[in-house]
Amino acid sequence: CLSYCWPFRWHWIRLANNDVNAFLKGPDPYRAHRHDQRPPALVPIWRAHRYVRFLTAFTCHTNLPILTLRNRLKEVPMRFGLFGINTGPCGDPDVMRNVSVAAENAGFESLWTAEHVVLPDPQAPPSPAPPLASFIHPFTALSFIAAATDKILLGTGITLIAQRNAVVLAKETASVDQLSKGRLLFGVGAGYLKQEFEALGINFEERGARTDEYIDAIRELWTSEQPAFAGQFVNYKGIQSRPLAFQNGGPPVIVGGTSKAAYRRAIQKGHGWYGFALDVASSQESVDALKTFSESTDRSVDLGELEISITPRIPLTDEVIKQFEDMGVSRLILLQTGKNEDQMLKNIDQIAKDFF
Repeated sequence: CLSYCWPFRWHWIRLANNDVNAFLKGPDPYRAHRHDQRPPALVPIWRAHRYVRFLTAFTCHTNLPILTLRNRLKEVPMRFGLFGINTGPCGDPDVMRNVSVAAENAGFESLWTAEHVVLPDPQAPPSPAPPLASFIHPFTALSFIAAATDKILLGTGITLIAQRNAVVLAKETASVDQLSKGRLLFGVGAGYLKQEFEALGINFEERGARTDEYIDAIRELWTSEQPAFAGQFVNYKGIQSRPLAFQNGGPPVIVGGTSKAAYRRAIQKGHGWYGFALDVASSQESVDALKTFSESTDRSVDLGELEISITPRIPLTDEVIKQFEDMGVSRLILLQTGKNEDQMLKNIDQIAKDFF
């Protein structure tokens, strides 16, 4: 067993360091080490029992659906993110920086931006915010935060990908991934506010098809030495777009939305799925839907296990966290609370004290 595993020792070390998701994703984890970087330090030998415990579970359950394997790995803790780092009080750069640093120091795993290029005026359903609400550009905000932090992951929650130029967006995302040294989580969604698409001159009915195609076109620019793509909306060849993404294979793509198209897209193209403002019951419905789609939708093994992230719309308690864990959720992205910096910092400290 040792002679077989030794060539893959750094991959196994991720497991001993509690990075089970990186282990499952193989050589291309969320924060993949580039070939010119040193791997993580060797762990103490007393952690070796975790190898045996994991191998026993894995070899006995290799035929599990992609969404259930995580439930066998009881040592994986729930991860916590903070949503809205570019809006509300965090629209002020000093508050954005201070809250980001405090979240990193408190033990949050990730920070997440919101996005709306424009908002309907006057506000009308389904618009989520009043017309004068401020949203700092997501990638501008994440670049700013990357300079002030060291390890916390930086997520878009989500990027309205169909409203963008795919080639420009590939450049923006690869640049943030480089500046943050591989900390970008690329959350994407098709969008739902028709007024936004009208203001941008983009066909609202084509948003799903554009989203599917753009993911592939962007990944090609992230990773290819000789990029070329031919699609309905994106065509390029004989070009270069540097830098490539920092992470091997590019940043993880996390698909948001609760439509059938979003579930299918997450299974086919995403490392993860993101459900926003859901309670336990609606989250379970979405997880069940994803399991159903996984049975009839092809998924590349390179994507690994589909990771589930939820922004809960209910108060957090130990019981609520356990309910999410039991259904296979591995990340809770919490809504920021507080009307000013002091209130937000107190909330971060309280969450860390209660749940981390």
